[in-house]
Amino acid sequence: MTVVDADAHVDETEETWEHIPKGYERYKPFTVVQAIADEVSGQPKGYNRFWCIDGTFALRRIRNDERTRTVRETRELIDVGARLRHMDQLGIDSQVCYPTLFLMTPSEKPEAEYALTHAYNRWMGSKWAESKNRIRWVAMLPMLSPDKAIEEMRWARKNGACGISKKGIECGDRVASDPYFFPIYKEAEDLDLAVCIHVGNGRVEWMDTNVKHLSPWFFSLSAIDAFLSLTLANIPDKFPKLRFGIIEAMSSWIPYALSDLRARDERTQWLMPFNMKSNVLEEGNFYVGCQTVEDLPYIMKHAGDGCLVAGTDYTHADQSAEIETLNIIHNMGEEGYITQEQARKIREDNAMKLYGI
Repeated sequence: MTVVDADAHVDETEETWEHIPKGYERYKPFTVVQAIADEVSGQPKGYNRFWCIDGTFALRRIRNDERTRTVRETRELIDVGARLRHMDQLGIDSQVCYPTLFLMTPSEKPEAEYALTHAYNRWMGSKWAESKNRIRWVAMLPMLSPDKAIEEMRWARKNGACGISKKGIECGDRVASDPYFFPIYKEAEDLDLAVCIHVGNGRVEWMDTNVKHLSPWFFSLSAIDAFLSLTLANIPDKFPKLRFGIIEAMSSWIPYALSDLRARDERTQWLMPFNMKSNVLEEGNFYVGCQTVEDLPYIMKHAGDGCLVAGTDYTHADQSAEIETLNIIHNMGEEGYITQEQARKIREDNAMKLYGI
């Protein structure tokens, strides 16, 4: 079988923006650096390098090799061969890559969003080809331009993408169940692309240039909202072959969310009728990224063992980052903390099903 890193990342670089389409050059990001970071501002170290995009700023992170246990050549896919060799060292057969910049919303202008997502997708498609199918990726979509979004999906599917990125709340505070997204969901279902709801936010005024906007309210909770929103609106019934990933929001919220749904089923069907499944996650084709710090036996008691996936958060150095994640889970199975079969499902089967690998 294939060991899948279900949540790896790349750091965008100047090469990424060489793919900006003709006529959209004004939206090409460039780097601005403050020579000395202001310690009085309360911002963390490294918050002094930015992408300038159409006159606004987005954080371009400064990485620490020791902390991330990666190097620039692998983080930015400058040397794809080096990234593959590092994957081999970590026992990883395939990585599914998410972006860094696009976890936030760098622009609310449809034309700027299109230019940036188009460039990113072409860059990742070229790296996928170079990796000989080992580096898979999740496509960024110009959600403000639905026709262009579908064009991007079709191109991405032919060039190594195994999912599309979807914020929990975006496009003018639309929740994940908003009919605005139905054409996207239908196309994803037809193309066999997972809908991947990674932590992040859909408001340009909540950029991570302000570290406070990485708090759960601004950054993480919308992914959990998406699970509840999709379930309460019976979206899995409307698109029965579509797979959903809730990524990097941990999985300890699952017992809470299932309890919330049971309470709504028992008490408020008069207000918002929905089809309560006996196994909400499995029947709804939901997969959830778990982390090694969580009580996995307890979570699987509520969720079963067919929905959890795991990733290293490769390149990043936040609370979700653990580059040995897949090995730790393997050891959990060997040591009896979870069963070997459960460890195998988290490392292999479930991620392969989510991403169609």
